[in-house]
Parts: sequence; structure tokens; C-alpha cells
Amino acid sequence: MKKELHIFFTSLMFYTRIPCPKNIDHHPDYLNKATRYFPLIGWIVGTISFSIFYISSLFLSIEIAVIMAIIASVLTTGAFHEDGFADVCDGFGGGWTKEKILLIMKDSAIGAYGAIGVVLLFLLKYKLLSDSIVLLQTSDTNTIFKIYLLFISAHALSRLAAITIIFTHEYSRDDATSKSKPIAKNYTWKEVLGAFFFGLLPLVALATFQYKILLALIPVFVMRYFLARYFQKWIGGYTGDCLGATQQVCEIVYYVSLLFLWKFI
Repeated sequence: MKKELHIFFTSLMFYTRIPCPKNIDHHPDYLNKATRYFPLIGWIVGTISFSIFYISSLFLSIEIAVIMAIIASVLTTGAFHEDGFADVCDGFGGGWTKEKILLIMKDSAIGAYGAIGVVLLFLLKYKLLSDSIVLLQTSDTNTIFKIYLLFISAHALSRLAAITIIFTHEYSRDDATSKSKPIAKNYTWKEVLGAFFFGLLPLVALATFQYKILLALIPVFVMRYFLARYFQKWIGGYTGDCLGATQQVCEIVYYVSLLFLWKFI
């Protein structure tokens, strides 16, 4: 139990800005195992984001509350995944060889592709999340609980989609310049089982109110498949930035899927 707590806090320290015990560090052995808790971190980020949304919605409009919730999630993670998304936009937008793409993604400065991509990302996230919440508010019962499940299922499922790339593809860089490399070396059935358990449970809980929500798994993992194939084609695998971009894109696809399912199925 003590070892599992250490692994969990390693994951929490790596993926968020939440303070952790002083004995926790980025030891490679624990980082390898920390992948099992990556979707669980989505529960925590989603809970914080929902809490800010709920408190803000008591005296502000839904739209402003959603913006506050997005800000809370960005502050909680330190824009960890958004930064990866921006780097991927810059790298794949401006590079035409593996070496050039990896070099651009390694640059800490944000370029035009990254800036445009992040702006569009936040606009989509704001509008889709707002519409999803309004849709859930038309429910007769358990409205707040459903909105809470919406937040944590979006964060958990998108993180599951991202982390599964580690299980199926190779790390692209040949050096140790990326902080994501320690999580790319080894994994066991515990990492796979833990990731899927924590990644799918919130979605299953939300689906108890409307079973068709489970169909959202299809477009999310279809997008994950095409992103992984795209990364494989251009850079021969993935980087930490690729995982961050996958998480952000799959979160968007999840919101789109819910709105589509609610309206047309």
C-alpha cells in the first residue's frame, strides 16, 4: 500500500502542480509505474475544475463559470497538455522531416501554428463544454452529479486515450532530452489494467443515466488511432508532446460525441 501511494504521488507530481510529500521525486522506476494512475489524475483535475465551475455558477453565468473551470484545470496541470498540443502544432506544422519536427517541438518558444492552435482549442473547449452542460441541465434529476461526471469522464477518458499510445508505439527520440522518456520504457499488465479501470469508470457511471453515452468511446479511440498513426508516419513513434496533444484533442472529440449522440441517437 505504501509503495502504491508513492507511485500515485509520483504521478500526481509529474502531471500536476499539486503539492506532494517531500520524499516524492521523478525516479524512473516509479514513473514507469505511474502510468496506471494517469487517468485517475483526470479525476482530480476534473473534480477541481467542476468545483470551480459549480461555485462560480452560483453567482455568475454558465459561460463565465465554464471559463473559470477551464482556467482552474490549466492552473492545476500547469498547462502541461496544452503546451504539448502547441508544440505538436508547431512541430508538425513547420517541420517536414523527423529531425526538424523533433527540433521544433523541443523549442520552448511558441510559434504561429501553436498560438493559433491553442486559441482554437480553447474556443472549442469553451463552447462544447458550455453546450454539454446546458444539455445536461435539461435533465429532470441528478443534474449536478451528471455535470460532475461529465467533467471527470472527459479528463479521465482523454488521458486513457493518450496513455495507451505508450502501450502500442515506441518512443521517438533517441536521447533523454524529454521528461516523458522515463514513462516510455516499460509497462506491465498492472499499468494497462489500472489505466483502463480509472479511465473508463467515470464514463460507465455517466452511462447509467443514458446508456448511449458509451458510444462516445468509438470516436475518441478512432481519433486516438489516427493521431498515433500520424505520429508514427512522421516521427516513427511518439513524444511527450504527442501524448499531451492526444489528450487535448480526444477531450474535444468526447464533448462533440456527447452532443452528437444526445441530438441524433
